[in-house]
Amino acid sequence: MELKDVIRIDAPRARVFAALNDVEILRQAIPGCEELVAVSATEFSATVSSRIGPLAARFKGQVNLSDIVAPESYTLTGEGKGGPAGHARIRSQVRLVEDGDATMLHYDVRADIGGKLAQLGGSLVEKTSRKLAAEFFRSFEQLVAPTAAAEPAALPGAATRAPRGWWLAAAIVAVAILLAWLAW
Repeated sequence: MELKDVIRIDAPRARVFAALNDVEILRQAIPGCEELVAVSATEFSATVSSRIGPLAARFKGQVNLSDIVAPESYTLTGEGKGGPAGHARIRSQVRLVEDGDATMLHYDVRADIGGKLAQLGGSLVEKTSRKLAAEFFRSFEQLVAPTAAAEPAALPGAATRAPRGWWLAAAIVAVAILLAWLAW
């Protein structure tokens, strides 16, 4: 399965990149996220509960970040397992482009799925992934929308955490992350 999209986020690129590196913001924005943990500066694990059609499951996965060019781009690779519900492997490329005071987030996710997820059919999994991605980006933008006095460093935990930019794909993830556990 392949998903590509461009999302406009009403916040400056540096702020968007910082928020994509903030585990607490991502935890709040990812639909069904129960746990999100930084194993290292470039490796993360998560637990996400979700429903795809008639299939409800709890997915656990790991994601690795590479090719980091802050605050412009990175590559996300990961695996997720949901027991009998299925498994997925993803590779996602994320790119952030300035658009005035906003940011254009480009993502390209490729996912290989198996188990009951694959039996449900690619169109149902893709439709659910797009729905979850829309929910993620709606929540994410509400969390990062600039206030009159806010700067990127003012994000919760920004001064004390290690770089964690991989979560766009989310994160994207909701497309990247959810695809890792669901699908992506």
